Amino acid sequence: MSFADFLMKNILLVAVAVASGVMLLWPYLMRLIHGTNEISVNDAVRLINQKDALLIDVREPAEFAAGHIPNARNVPAAQLKERAKDFEKYKSKPVIVHCRNGQRSSAATSALREAGFSEAFKLRDGLTAWEQANLPIQKGAKG
Repeated sequence: MSFADFLMKNILLVAVAVASGVMLLWPYLMRLIHGTNEISVNDAVRLINQKDALLIDVREPAEFAAGHIPNARNVPAAQLKERAKDFEKYKSKPVIVHCRNGQRSSAATSALREAGFSEAFKLRDGLTAWEQANLPIQKGAKG
């Protein structure tokens, strides 16, 4: 049996193997394409404690009021580009952007980097990861 015969007789098996390989490599490829601007909860805590990092929560105000990382500032993702000027003094400091699970914060982090915030980072898995690490959550709209 030749290799071509094997492929034809086992096309479904080959397709599943190729698809699973692509799925395994996808996060790595995205990091290569978009850069390494994603950090873990542990790295975020280190930046907060050692470098006084600015935390920006890009969720909507009602979501923010339901629970957020202490000292985070609420700037909804839709307003971030126009409000980036409010954070000019933080261009030389780390800025950690987060949302609930990391979806909205990716675009927000890219927008900040384009605006000159070279140390803008996305919190990997967002507030969900913060809560899973049993770190403190503050309730209320102040931020």
